[in-house]
Amino acid sequence: MNSRPLGVFDSGIGGLTVVRELLRQLPDERLLYFGDTARLPYGTKSGETVTRFTLEAAEFLCEHNIKALVVACNTASAYALPALAESLPIPVIGVIESGAAAALEATKNGKLGVIGTSATVSSRAYDRAVERLARRENIEIMSKACPLFVPLAEEGWTHHEVTRLVAREYLTPVRERGVDTLVLGCTHYPILADVIQEAVGPSVRLVDAGHGTARAMRERLDAEGLRAPAAAQPPEHRIFLSDLLPAFRTTSERFLGQELPPVEVVHWKDERWVRV
Repeated sequence: MNSRPLGVFDSGIGGLTVVRELLRQLPDERLLYFGDTARLPYGTKSGETVTRFTLEAAEFLCEHNIKALVVACNTASAYALPALAESLPIPVIGVIESGAAAALEATKNGKLGVIGTSATVSSRAYDRAVERLARRENIEIMSKACPLFVPLAEEGWTHHEVTRLVAREYLTPVRERGVDTLVLGCTHYPILADVIQEAVGPSVRLVDAGHGTARAMRERLDAEGLRAPAAAQPPEHRIFLSDLLPAFRTTSERFLGQELPPVEVVHWKDERWVRV
């Protein structure tokens, strides 16, 4: 048993959809979330910059004595996971490997679709993860960048006609390829799951990488004896942001699915994070 908190990192607030799954699957764990909202989007930055930003955020969370780290950002998982695993003395779980494993479990015909930011798709991180994990031949992957989904999710246009039009434009080629499983390769996308499902059709199974990530972390904690003891009272969670965005609370509570825990803003100054 280990009462230290879990750290969760994302470039923004989309990772709160992963936190929602962690809260559901690991209700006794205390969570510390860091969203680098001052420097988003990561999806348009180079791999070197994404890795540097991610390591800086991980260092901040490690200062709070976390016992494990969830990288709840597809772009950071694509570029920075090897550097994190090498530099941190704690377990690190990313969303890409977990999402790829869940997709391989779900597919019947071996045709997988992956949607994400331009950086995630360009990195081919999901393709490589599927190739590593596949236990059968003839797996096909079609990846599609869907950058407009992020602002639409943050705007709250979850069932708006504009979102439906954008989804049909993006996803018609994916549907026509005959995929039977579609990975939501960005933490914002589960908010738009209904519209995405409508665009690809009811026969396509959507894979929320957050669910697989929470399961992978639960299994890792159990394997290493790091699970928190049963809590007599609900654990106290905290959120750290590098910038307090307009309409943050409304959007974040939509992603988290409940009222937010305490929020604190920190700034990067003189090569370290300082509280505002």
